[in-house]
Amino acid sequence: MNAFHSFGIVGVAVLALAAYFPEDERAKADEALQLGNFSVSLTVKDVKASMAFYEKLGFKQVGGELAQNWVVLKNGDAKIGLFQGMFDKNMLTFNPGWNSAKETLDEFQDVRELQRTLKSRGIELQTEADESTDGPAFFTLVDPDGNPILFDQHVPKPKAKR
Repeated sequence: MNAFHSFGIVGVAVLALAAYFPEDERAKADEALQLGNFSVSLTVKDVKASMAFYEKLGFKQVGGELAQNWVVLKNGDAKIGLFQGMFDKNMLTFNPGWNSAKETLDEFQDVRELQRTLKSRGIELQTEADESTDGPAFFTLVDPDGNPILFDQHVPKPKAKR
């Protein structure tokens, strides 16, 4: 009986990964990341028309400046940003340090810590946060389908992590 019959396809995959990655790298790969508040940032042609449309779906403005051509809308836990003339493509946005009500968390994974972990996992970054800082910072990456992802931390590192 070969390994495939003894362990099944999942077992063989686990054995292959275990042989490929050293123990400390496997631990990093398995570590859960705390990405923070999530929203979708939409590139829109007319922010006022888009805002009116999403308000009909029950969204309410919770941030942004309409006069500056950007707003953040919320419906329950669903949050979207509407941005006119600021981005080329729609983008996923994570805000480390914030909960869904934009309240600063006492403890969270700092954007620079997330950046180091993702780089150690082989993720190529488009822009990087300055590792020498401890205030607000951001980095970006692109998924395999070309979708931009923004990690945008608006608050300083948590005190426990300094």
